[in-house]
Amino acid sequence: MKKKVLLGMSGGVDSSVAAVLLQKQGYEIIGCTMKLWEPMEEEQENTCCKNQAVYDAKRVCEQLGIPHHTINCKNEFKSKVVDEFIQEYKEARTPNPCVECNKYLKFGVFYEKAKELGCDYIATGHYASIEFSNSYQQYVLKKSKEEKKDQTYFLYTIAKEKLQHILFPLQDCKSKEEIRKIADENDLLVAQKKESQEICFVPDNDYQSFLKKYGKQVYPKGDIVQKDRKVLGQHQGFINYTIGQRKGIGISYHEPLYVLELDKEKNEVVVGTQKELYKKELYAKEINWLVFDELKEPIQCKAKIRYRAKEANCIVYPDKDILKVVFEEAQRAITPGQSIVFYDEEGVVLGGGKIF
Repeated sequence: MKKKVLLGMSGGVDSSVAAVLLQKQGYEIIGCTMKLWEPMEEEQENTCCKNQAVYDAKRVCEQLGIPHHTINCKNEFKSKVVDEFIQEYKEARTPNPCVECNKYLKFGVFYEKAKELGCDYIATGHYASIEFSNSYQQYVLKKSKEEKKDQTYFLYTIAKEKLQHILFPLQDCKSKEEIRKIADENDLLVAQKKESQEICFVPDNDYQSFLKKYGKQVYPKGDIVQKDRKVLGQHQGFINYTIGQRKGIGISYHEPLYVLELDKEKNEVVVGTQKELYKKELYAKEINWLVFDELKEPIQCKAKIRYRAKEANCIVYPDKDILKVVFEEAQRAITPGQSIVFYDEEGVVLGGGKIF
């Protein structure tokens, strides 16, 4: 009997090629698109959150002869992703909504839907790999062969017991060109569909306007200060700034200035030199381990502090429900609200947490 897979389909080329590959591997596939966000009428709809995504996914499923379902996840998406996004900015942190969406929707609600439909696996078009590790004697999450597009940074929140029930059909693909070639060879209707790098629920990537509209909060002006609290000017509301920012600060100074800190309590944006942006230590909370239940003693590993950052050597120290991380070399613009993800030398994801 064929193993049954519930495949998350966004209407894009990646998840559509995932369907082709699963079909060729002999799985029984059910395509499924989650309806996540209902933008206001005047807003331009975007990527995986729009109705076009459902339409394109349905067309691909019809083309491949597989069933397609839609599930309404708007309430869960609003409460777990959008409201969290707004709240983090209110707290002067820089959130990562893709991490929350993966945790609660794609590998939460979607996983439960697969069980309801009697599926053996769920699958998505993420660039990542899952395999059984002899070293850890369990299934592990590993980096994709397509290093430039590896998405394991966003996947560290998956519960480790779910890994054996997840498939990433693109894990052996080495480039986006290879994926588009497969799409062309199979005459997929979305073969040349454009990718989006934006936050799916934020029109035109204008998150400041989104926060003002949906957050229903005024972000007042305040002082721009140096670390010694010397006032250099006035900011336009701290949601307009993020750690490491240089452009748009609006201060004339004898050397380039960068945002070092957002002080919510004092409503201050703290600026300084590029050298002051670099730190060796950080603390993380909301930890999820993928290869063990808890960290009982310090470990040496590699870590990424943002999606596009390079992995860096560090030592991770357990401290009750939080972690202290000390890097071998100072890291630029460590940002509260972003995730830190830990890797071993083989590219296995050890786990991760949220920087605070």
